[in-house]
Order: sequence, then C-alpha cells, then structure tokens
Amino acid sequence: MNVLLIYTHPNHRSLNYAFLESVVEGCKENSRITEVQVLDLYAEGFDPVLVFHAEKRRRDMHRDPDLEKYREQIRRADKIVLVYPIFWGRPPAMLLGYIDRMFASNFAYRDKGTLLPEGLLKGKSAVCISTMKGPAHYPRFWLNNAHQVLMKRALFGFVGIKKVKFFEFGQMETPKGNQASKLAKVRRYFSRVAS
Repeated sequence: MNVLLIYTHPNHRSLNYAFLESVVEGCKENSRITEVQVLDLYAEGFDPVLVFHAEKRRRDMHRDPDLEKYREQIRRADKIVLVYPIFWGRPPAMLLGYIDRMFASNFAYRDKGTLLPEGLLKGKSAVCISTMKGPAHYPRFWLNNAHQVLMKRALFGFVGIKKVKFFEFGQMETPKGNQASKLAKVRRYFSRVAS
C-alpha cells in the first residue's frame, strides 16, 4: 500500500508535526505499507491560489504542467492522509487551496451529464487527522459536523473515495487534550491499518 501524507501546518515544532511523525512511525511498523510520501505544503511553497484567464482556463486544470508532480502523487497513493489544524471550524486556507487546484475535473472526477459526476479516484481511502484548541465536540454540536461533511461528502465522496476515517482531537492546548495518548492512538492505527 502506498501512502500520501499531506501535512498542512507552517510550524515544524507544532503538535501537528508530532502527528505527522506518529503517522510515519506507524507506517514504518506496518509491513503492508510499501511507500510513504510526505508532502509538506508550506515547506514545498505550494501556491494555493487559483488563477484563470485566457491562457489558463479552468477546464484545462487537469493538464496544468505545474501540478503534474502533485497529480502523480495522488495517482500513486492508495491512502491519502491529511494532517492539519482546524481554523475557524475548517481546514487551513493552504489545504483548501490545494484541494481547489488538485481535485480538478477530468482528473478527480468527470461530468457525465447527470446530477452527480463520476468519481475518478475510486479504490483509494483517506484519513483526516485534525487538531483544535476548542472542545473536542465543538464541531459536532456547534457546527453540525460541517468539517466532516465538507471532507467526506463534498470532497472525497464527490471524487469516488468512500472510505474516510477521521481523528479529530480537541482541547489540545490543555492538559485534558492528553497529547501523548492521541499521538500513540494515531501511531497504532497506522501500524495496523490494512487498506
């Protein structure tokens, strides 16, 4: 199994970076995982801004030569893992910009002239690992699970990825956050995951 690990946090001393390391360590312990590729969007200098004009048309995004290496990473991946903080009830703008640019028509999905398109990334799975300062159940009770709906239905479901796992950790800046146990939980998951 090939894993694409997309890290979206500007600080390598952050808790999110510790989660990145836990995922990598768990993957190393798992004999079913043959490759782990880490894409650090901030370190990479990924440009999250969509640009459309006469020479750069939206309908040609799936062929943009500047994004080919990122498309190849997604093609190769059996499992796409996203590690990011929750800002204002949603993923960071950097990650949303990556999604806007990468999950393009004729690469991630194809219009069929029906209500819903055909997802072109079928057979892959995804894991979202997110942290927040607020209470653990804040997204569920105050935001109607908007974050999970966005990621599972509006993104992954749309492109054909049906198997999506969430690790949402709240109160991470307090002793109640119990960071060590959460890091261990993520590491254990990746050391055992089969698909």
